[in-house]
Amino acid sequence: MTTNRTVIGNITLSLDGRIHGPGGEYDMGWIVPHAVSDGARDHMVKVTSGATTALLGRKNYQGFGGFWPAVAEDESADPRDRAFAQWLNTVEKVVFSTTLTETAWQNSRIVAAGPAEVVKELRQQDGGDIIVLASTSVIQALLRAGELDRLSITLAPELVGDGPRLFADGLPAAGWRPVSVAQAASGALCLLYDKVRSAD
Repeated sequence: MTTNRTVIGNITLSLDGRIHGPGGEYDMGWIVPHAVSDGARDHMVKVTSGATTALLGRKNYQGFGGFWPAVAEDESADPRDRAFAQWLNTVEKVVFSTTLTETAWQNSRIVAAGPAEVVKELRQQDGGDIIVLASTSVIQALLRAGELDRLSITLAPELVGDGPRLFADGLPAAGWRPVSVAQAASGALCLLYDKVRSAD
């Protein structure tokens, strides 16, 4: 059994650090040109390929579940999108929710415990990487608890102007070491950072 599973937070941010714009959580049209670029698609396949567990908040779980399963069977879809969708169908999906009572998507389970507690349990179980898919509250909770090992950020060259930020005030100070940087044709930067720990 392995206990050295890497916990990754994956998200797209604007140049001013926003997760969505001032129009609310669906104000994300600025993300689309960058998310469908070759570089962003390659980056997503790269960061998810070693993961065997995906962590999702309720809203992302329902949103992803309403879109990606059909892509897995769509022969006209980009091969990388199909690969990601097929991975999503088969990967263990842990959903943080106090309101959901059932899961229609295969290999899903609902947990009421906090993200840090669940991750500590998952670290003791056999498996590959553990990845948070764009769920801001889950990433923030793991940052606060020191349970996030890697940040995967697609940085879109857009100034959104207002809206919530991933790196909110009050998060603990920490050092992060750049692992890789790739530029998409859209101008987005696909960034990987590993947390600097005392043993590094």
